[in-house]
Amino acid sequence: MSINDLLAEESLEDGLAHFKKLMETGAATSDLWHKHKNGSNRCLTVSAVKLSETRVLGFCKNITDRKQAEDELRQTLESLRNAVSATIQVLISAVEARDPYTAGHQMRTADLARAIATEMGLPGEKIDGIRIASSIHDIGKLSIPAEILSKPTKLSEVEFSLIKEHSRIGYEILKGVQSPWLLAEIIYQHHERMDGSGYPRNLKGDEILIEARILAVCDVVESMASHRPYRPSLGIEKALEEIEKNRGTLYDTGAVDACLRLFREKRYQFEKGLILNGNPHRNFIPKIAGP
Repeated sequence: MSINDLLAEESLEDGLAHFKKLMETGAATSDLWHKHKNGSNRCLTVSAVKLSETRVLGFCKNITDRKQAEDELRQTLESLRNAVSATIQVLISAVEARDPYTAGHQMRTADLARAIATEMGLPGEKIDGIRIASSIHDIGKLSIPAEILSKPTKLSEVEFSLIKEHSRIGYEILKGVQSPWLLAEIIYQHHERMDGSGYPRNLKGDEILIEARILAVCDVVESMASHRPYRPSLGIEKALEEIEKNRGTLYDTGAVDACLRLFREKRYQFEKGLILNGNPHRNFIPKIAGP
């Protein structure tokens, strides 16, 4: 009986690799799909030990139910990814239609956040979460009158108090959205500061999610470096000076250091001429990794 008679087609390559490892190292363990005599395929964990040149001791465990459960979980995660992707794209489009400036700010902030999270060595799932949350972090501004958002002069105290509500409103919009990431909470916290002087809950230090701490740095840098309705760009150097001066006080030390390295050593630049009414960001939502 050959290996072709024992293993399903999808496991033939793995089966040959299993046998090669067994012969070379004296032991091997693999999950392989086995052809059952009733015509069905079963997944087995096959463990084998080489006793001599002609003798092998092997053990098999049926893990078909576990593999089927993993496949169902992958399908569920894929459905969830698609649902989250559709929701986020609707929110991005809503902001874009009402306020192109905010949409551009969000996308540039999101790209910097992704770069900083990567530079800090965060795991992939956190990098995905920070990038997605950053792409809609000002979604709460949908509730603020457009004339306030685009006002060319300094905001009054009342107007600024309305602006400050956007992180809470963003949380309220997103708190019911199921996703693998704490999107609503990240957005709620992105104006908090390390010393507790931020808003809306005066969180400080480790009370603030690392994703929100990174987003806070990116939000400040992009805002200062870009044109605003009430002032011209202050320039990237002024923005970097701001986070460097307040490193560890207002802004997370690790996030600031990573941001400074990106701009000063690795020549990071904000994307120029971001097209908002085209589709460069339509594939912005990363895939959720399987189990």
